[in-house]
Amino acid sequence: MHAVDVSDVLIGTGRSRRPWILTLDINGRPHRWVSWQAACTYHARGMVAWSIGDEAFRILGGTSRITGQRSSMSSQSIIAIKGRALRPASFRQVPPLSNRELFRRDRHTCAYCGTTLPGAQLTRDHVEPVSRGGRDVWMNVVTACRHCNQKKDNKRPEQAGMALLYAPYVPNKAEFLILSNRNILADQMDFLLQHLPSQSRVRDLDA
Repeated sequence: MHAVDVSDVLIGTGRSRRPWILTLDINGRPHRWVSWQAACTYHARGMVAWSIGDEAFRILGGTSRITGQRSSMSSQSIIAIKGRALRPASFRQVPPLSNRELFRRDRHTCAYCGTTLPGAQLTRDHVEPVSRGGRDVWMNVVTACRHCNQKKDNKRPEQAGMALLYAPYVPNKAEFLILSNRNILADQMDFLLQHLPSQSRVRDLDA
């Protein structure tokens, strides 16, 4: 196991990576990312049922006036939370839709021409236009380059003569956690990959 001082990560090193901790329910289902401060709170309240991961973060606290020793706490990169901290309903919620996660779901590839572009040159296209009753939901949106979005205009793909190269879908919780974090540790990624559906386009995505 590789131990990392959070103080080294956050103070005086210039490193931008933050040690996000992956939380699970007690049965090992992925839940969400939390900060190292939140992880400390879970540990301090005795709410961590078990933990795994190749990375461990050591958090330094204050110095005791009696002993002169500085307190510390450690957390592995993946922790399972017990008690009422995780509501069952939270595992059934559809992940929130945003352009960043949408573009990553679709590998920054236009659904109409197949061109791969940076996010600044991509748009969110509604397969069924909103003006025609289409909803702004995962199952009705794809990534499109600006040219194709303008060409499609306010039409359905078949009306515009533009076939979809891939189908939209709703990411599951593990997929969304991969899409929403660009600094996933190797052990966290290995764990999340085990919870992806076989047809997931996120499976070969660079985190």
